[in-house]
Amino acid sequence: MGEEKSDSEIIELYKNGEKELFRDLINRYTPPLFNFTARLTGQDNAPDVMQEVFIKAWKNIKKFDSQKASFKTWIFTIARNTTTDFLRKSGSASGGKKSINFSDINENVDEDENSFEENIKAEDLLPDKALQKLEDIETLNKTLEKLRPEYREVLVLYYQEEMTFGEIGEILSKPTNTIKSQHRRAILELRKIIG
Repeated sequence: MGEEKSDSEIIELYKNGEKELFRDLINRYTPPLFNFTARLTGQDNAPDVMQEVFIKAWKNIKKFDSQKASFKTWIFTIARNTTTDFLRKSGSASGGKKSINFSDINENVDEDENSFEENIKAEDLLPDKALQKLEDIETLNKTLEKLRPEYREVLVLYYQEEMTFGEIGEILSKPTNTIKSQHRRAILELRKIIG
């Protein structure tokens, strides 16, 4: 198959008519985005949130400007905003909003309904010594749920997605120093929870 294309190369080719390449972006970003959304909305809700993220990305990809942001921070910003919207609405019914399937975007974009779950990789998520006491994903999820959402976001993006404080600041629209402070406070809170 040759050398793997960068996000920018894929987007340029996509804009020039190679529409099937959107699938490459979906395959590349499904695992990290699913993990991010699942940590904030729960495993059961993450596939629906993810579908909405990719639909929004697909609808707006022609507006994407690599001079303003990397594709990674752009799509994580979409995921963060979509997750926030979902959490706001989760107290109420779906509101009759029409759902769009991947098949509406491109017949071949998603051939397997379970692809989100199958693409998840088991990873050592948070390498801090205090966090190594968390032996399994379920315990980790329950512990993260006890944190304020803004702390949870920072920890997942920093440790799991291996983003810099600067990238996290772009996604959350906050100064880098604010993100560093939230990270420090989140670690202190986690240490209290873990004991």
